[in-house]
Amino acid sequence: MAGKKGAGVLELAVLGLLHESPMHGYELRKRLNALLGMFRAFSYGSLYPCLKQLLTSGLIVEDRPEEPNVALALQSRRSKIVYKLTADGKERLQQLLTEAGPASWEDEGFGVHFAFFSHTRADVRLRILEGRRSRLEERLESVRAALARTRERVDSYTLELQNHGLESVEREVRWLSELIGRERAEQEQQAHRSSSLTSQDMPRETDR
Repeated sequence: MAGKKGAGVLELAVLGLLHESPMHGYELRKRLNALLGMFRAFSYGSLYPCLKQLLTSGLIVEDRPEEPNVALALQSRRSKIVYKLTADGKERLQQLLTEAGPASWEDEGFGVHFAFFSHTRADVRLRILEGRRSRLEERLESVRAALARTRERVDSYTLELQNHGLESVEREVRWLSELIGRERAEQEQQAHRSSSLTSQDMPRETDR
């Protein structure tokens, strides 16, 4: 199950990055490391199997430059291949970006979904943020309960580590609450503008 979740996160990250621009493998690895490395350990060994699966599924294509020197071409073939998103790949990316279930709230997937929020519908963004906050609030209760049980039985360094973890979760909950507030305010403003435009377009009754 964990491997399947990890593969889904990597698929979203690869498709999302290739949607921004075509890339060769080396550049894609660097971008993935910057994106995924902040949220989880990224294994380079998992990239090329993922690319192979995406190629087989028709979600991406390879653009191979023509090289006159066959030996040189074979030697540097992988580094010269540019990967591009197909129409099916764009459709699959949009499908992944509409998912707002528990997998998008967890540590494994939240960061990657958040990285592509600019391409995600507002209502989906809000559901993911609220789901993430709810999950962290559950974690807060668990950590606080554990601290209450063990406070008198652990040394000062362990206690400091536990407090640090508690403060980190509390900070993220506050950050999420601020984001949720902004998202809701923006959605309310858009709804108000849409309502105003609709009322302006409605025909007015003339005096009889």
